[in-house]
Amino acid sequence: MKKSQKKAMQVGIATLSIAAVAVGAYLFQPWRLFTNTFVDEALPAVSQVEQTEEPGQEQVPAVTETAGDDSSLMIDERSSESEPAPEAEAEPVFPITVLAGDLISHEYETTGEVKIIEQADGSRVLRFEGLDTSDGPDLHVWLTDAPVLEGVPGWRVFDDGLFVDLGELKGNQGNQNYLIPDEIDLDDYSSVSIWCVRFAVSFGAADLS
Repeated sequence: MKKSQKKAMQVGIATLSIAAVAVGAYLFQPWRLFTNTFVDEALPAVSQVEQTEEPGQEQVPAVTETAGDDSSLMIDERSSESEPAPEAEAEPVFPITVLAGDLISHEYETTGEVKIIEQADGSRVLRFEGLDTSDGPDLHVWLTDAPVLEGVPGWRVFDDGLFVDLGELKGNQGNQNYLIPDEIDLDDYSSVSIWCVRFAVSFGAADLS
C-alpha cells in the first residue's frame, strides 16, 4: 500500500471515529446526568363556585278569631313554629384532586408526587409536586394504562398499550403542571410515566388512585 493511500485511510478512520463520537454524544447527552433544571409553577388558581341560596319566605302566623269575643285574637299554635328551610347543597370547592400517586424509580432514581387536579371550569391538570429525577434527553410526560412495576421489568411497559403524551418534561426537579386534553377520559388511564422517547425507557412512574 502506498504511503499516500495509508495516510488517506487513517484520515478516513479518524473522521469516522469523530463522527461516531459526535452522534453518540448527541443521542446520549451524557453531560445531562450532571445537570438539573428546576421548575416551580404555582398551583392552578383556586376558584370557588359561589353558593346561592333562595331567600326563605317569611313565616306569617295564622290568626283566628275566638268565638264569643270579638276583641280577642289567638295565634294558631300549629303555625307558630316556623318550618326549617331546606338546606342548599354545598357546591364543591375547586381545584379538586381527583387522582394521585407517588413516583417510584425506574432507570434513574425518581421521587415526588403526581396529582390530577380538576378546576371549576372542568379543565384537568396533571401536576408534579416535589419532583426529583435525573435530567436526560427527550423526556416526556405520559399518561398511560400500563401497570407500574418495580425494577427493570417496569422500565419499558408504558408504550405497550394506551398512552397520551402531555408534552416535554419542563424540568427534572420542582413543581410543574401539564394540561390534560378535554377529550381524554381519565377512566381509561391508570398511571403516569416520565418517559424517554429517544430510548423508550421510563425514568420513573406512579400509579394513580
